Amino acid sequence: MSIYVGNLDYSVTQEDLSDVFAEYGTVQRVYLPKDRETGRMRGFGFVELETQQEESAAISELDGAEWLGRQLKVNPARPREKRN
Repeated sequence: MSIYVGNLDYSVTQEDLSDVFAEYGTVQRVYLPKDRETGRMRGFGFVELETQQEESAAISELDGAEWLGRQLKVNPARPREKRN
Protein backbone atom coordinates (compact mmCIF):
# COMPACT_ATOMS: atom_id res chain seq x y z
CA MET A 1 0.00 0.00 0.00
CA SER A 2 1.01 3.58 -0.51
CA ILE A 3 -0.15 6.61 1.47
CA TYR A 4 -1.41 9.78 -0.21
CA VAL A 5 -0.43 12.99 1.61
CA GLY A 6 -2.22 16.11 0.43
CA ASN A 7 -2.33 19.83 1.21
CA LEU A 8 1.45 20.04 1.60
CA ASP A 9 3.31 23.32 1.65
CA TYR A 10 5.22 23.78 -1.63
CA SER A 11 8.51 24.05 0.26
CA VAL A 12 8.30 20.52 1.74
CA THR A 13 11.14 18.18 0.77
CA GLN A 14 11.30 14.39 0.63
CA GLU A 15 13.48 14.48 3.75
CA ASP A 16 10.90 16.59 5.64
CA LEU A 17 8.12 14.15 4.82
CA SER A 18 10.30 11.16 5.59
CA ASP A 19 11.12 12.61 9.02
CA VAL A 20 7.41 13.01 9.88
CA PHE A 21 6.47 9.49 8.80
CA ALA A 22 9.55 7.90 10.42
CA GLU A 23 7.77 8.38 13.75
CA TYR A 24 5.32 5.67 12.64
CA GLY A 25 7.71 3.16 11.11
CA THR A 26 10.42 2.49 8.56
CA VAL A 27 10.00 4.73 5.51
CA GLN A 28 10.57 2.76 2.32
CA ARG A 29 9.90 5.52 -0.22
CA VAL A 30 8.78 9.14 -0.50
CA TYR A 31 7.64 10.60 -3.82
CA LEU A 32 6.79 14.27 -4.36
CA PRO A 33 5.52 14.86 -7.92
CA LYS A 34 6.53 18.08 -9.64
CA ASP A 35 4.70 20.10 -12.25
CA ARG A 36 6.11 19.29 -15.69
CA GLU A 37 6.11 22.88 -16.88
CA THR A 38 7.27 24.79 -13.80
CA GLY A 39 9.24 22.12 -11.93
CA ARG A 40 7.47 23.23 -8.76
CA MET A 41 6.10 20.70 -6.29
CA ARG A 42 2.40 20.01 -6.79
CA GLY A 43 1.35 20.12 -3.11
CA PHE A 44 0.92 16.40 -2.55
CA GLY A 45 3.03 13.30 -2.25
CA PHE A 46 3.15 9.59 -1.55
CA VAL A 47 4.82 7.68 1.26
CA GLU A 48 5.38 3.95 1.66
CA LEU A 49 6.17 2.43 5.04
CA GLU A 50 7.51 -1.05 5.72
CA THR A 51 4.29 -2.64 7.01
CA GLN A 52 0.59 -2.10 6.55
CA GLN A 53 0.22 -1.69 10.33
CA GLU A 54 2.70 1.21 10.27
CA GLU A 55 0.85 2.80 7.36
CA SER A 56 -2.53 2.43 9.08
CA ALA A 57 -1.16 4.04 12.26
CA ALA A 58 0.33 6.94 10.29
CA ILE A 59 -2.93 7.51 8.41
CA SER A 60 -5.07 7.52 11.56
CA GLU A 61 -2.69 9.86 13.42
CA LEU A 62 -1.79 12.30 10.66
CA ASP A 63 -5.05 12.74 8.72
CA GLY A 64 -6.29 16.19 9.69
CA ALA A 65 -3.15 17.04 11.66
CA GLU A 66 -1.66 20.50 11.25
CA TRP A 67 1.86 20.65 9.85
CA LEU A 68 3.64 23.80 8.65
CA GLY A 69 0.41 25.76 9.01
CA ARG A 70 -1.64 23.40 6.84
CA GLN A 71 -4.14 20.69 7.69
CA LEU A 72 -2.85 17.45 6.16
CA LYS A 73 -5.03 15.10 4.15
CA VAL A 74 -3.64 11.58 4.64
CA ASN A 75 -5.29 8.44 3.30
CA PRO A 76 -4.55 5.24 1.38
CA ALA A 77 -3.46 6.08 -2.16
CA ARG A 78 -5.79 5.02 -4.95
CA PRO A 79 -4.43 3.31 -8.05
CA ARG A 80 -3.55 5.71 -10.82
CA GLU A 81 -6.31 6.20 -13.37
CA LYS A 82 -5.49 5.33 -16.96
CA ARG A 83 -5.37 8.22 -19.41
CA ASN A 84 -6.74 7.91 -22.91
